[in-house]
Amino acid sequence: MFFKKIDERIKILFLIILILFFFIIVRVFYIQVIDYKKLNKYASALWSRDLPIEANRGLILDRNGVVLADNLTTTSLVLIPNQIKDKQTATKKLAEILNVTYEDMEEHVYKKTSIERVHPEGRRLSYDIAEKISDLNLDGVYLVKEAKRYYPYGNLLSHSLGYVGIDNQGLSGLELQYDSYLTGKSGAIKYFSDAKGNKLNISDMYVKPQDGMNLTLTIDINIQKSIERELDNIVDMFSPEMALAIAMDPKTGEILGMGSRPSYDPNIYQNYNQETLNRNLPVWSSYEPGSTFNIVNTQKETY
Repeated sequence: MFFKKIDERIKILFLIILILFFFIIVRVFYIQVIDYKKLNKYASALWSRDLPIEANRGLILDRNGVVLADNLTTTSLVLIPNQIKDKQTATKKLAEILNVTYEDMEEHVYKKTSIERVHPEGRRLSYDIAEKISDLNLDGVYLVKEAKRYYPYGNLLSHSLGYVGIDNQGLSGLELQYDSYLTGKSGAIKYFSDAKGNKLNISDMYVKPQDGMNLTLTIDINIQKSIERELDNIVDMFSPEMALAIAMDPKTGEILGMGSRPSYDPNIYQNYNQETLNRNLPVWSSYEPGSTFNIVNTQKETY
């Protein structure tokens, strides 16, 4: 009787173990066969790293295709700390080239992270500085492409165009209003490394960036230049607190030119105060119609 009870318990225990193994096998089958994409994604994240390649921002053009907001190609410094073999030498040489203190550069080189973007001293480097860094030929030190917004006509239509920040994000004007269209999709150079960050002997993958969409305005640059010139003449002659001008096609309502004073150069917007940057007078300023109402009167008389 006693041994019979023991046999029954062994059978029950064996059955429970068998059921557990069955569920484990089913679960493994589900993960590796049915849900393998999710597992592969997690695994890939462990050894795959991206060196970002910034997409070009979409151009802003006048009605004739003249570029009012363009892009310049620059480079930025990116570090992979675990790949830097001689950290002291790398820190010293990079600090000298970028003209920063050893301590400031040390924070980037010794940082416990997979990828470190040197900001701001390593952003938008000049050709000479980028070439000096490239000549060092240091492991774990990379130069990646970065786009910089450039306004070839300076303060022409500046309040309407707006400006972008250091990360190429729209901060004002049309740059902000249509930021989602102008902003492209960044690409990357994908490389593979082990858990310690050491690069594996696997070919890198290049993911091409997708540039943003272009934006064409109703503005005519020749009319806009005339407006800017006359506004400058008004400021020189009368020194008003503000001045503004709008040129519109009366048949379609299209804005052919628009400007105001004070204005600013969006290439160096950091040099201006917020009052100057944010005052797009033709858009938000109110003024008495005055003689401009004669247009309506003239139309009535014509009829």
